[in-house]
Amino acid sequence: MRTIKVVPYDPIWKTEFDKIKCELSDVLTDIVITIEHVGSTSVPGLYAKPVIDIDIVIEKELFDIVMKQLEYIGYHHVGDLGIEGREAFKYKDKPHLMEHHLYVCYKDADELKRHITLRDFLIKNSAYRDKYSKIKVDMANKYPHDIDNYINGKQPIILEIYDICGLDTSYKYQIK
Repeated sequence: MRTIKVVPYDPIWKTEFDKIKCELSDVLTDIVITIEHVGSTSVPGLYAKPVIDIDIVIEKELFDIVMKQLEYIGYHHVGDLGIEGREAFKYKDKPHLMEHHLYVCYKDADELKRHITLRDFLIKNSAYRDKYSKIKVDMANKYPHDIDNYINGKQPIILEIYDICGLDTSYKYQIK
């Protein structure tokens, strides 16, 4: 049984993202728009589960090429996991890299917009960053082995931020 662990921000996360990005860039040069560090580890000062979230941003028609290149370096496609415009990839045997979640997002995907908007809002707004940190810690303590309830407990503040930023608040994260 995996334990949900939320820890204070660690500046090493940026360096770890850069290492992963470098490995990805070696095979994706000139076929991706950008490689984005998203999720809580991308926000200085925000408590987070120590797992790097990465969105590779592409033109939709290049997905098959990107998928083949990712397979070449040990990632395998596991589908969109119920989130349109975002394709998930898993890996094994990458002990030289920090644990990470890898997604390929189409440049106009709503999920990409949500990731970037939330990240940028929290970077600029310390009050919400602190509030979100507290909720994450509280949910991890309350539901240390229940990812569904951990995520559901964070949902209200995320939706509040989406509303402030003018995003659709009818969105609900689905666990697949």
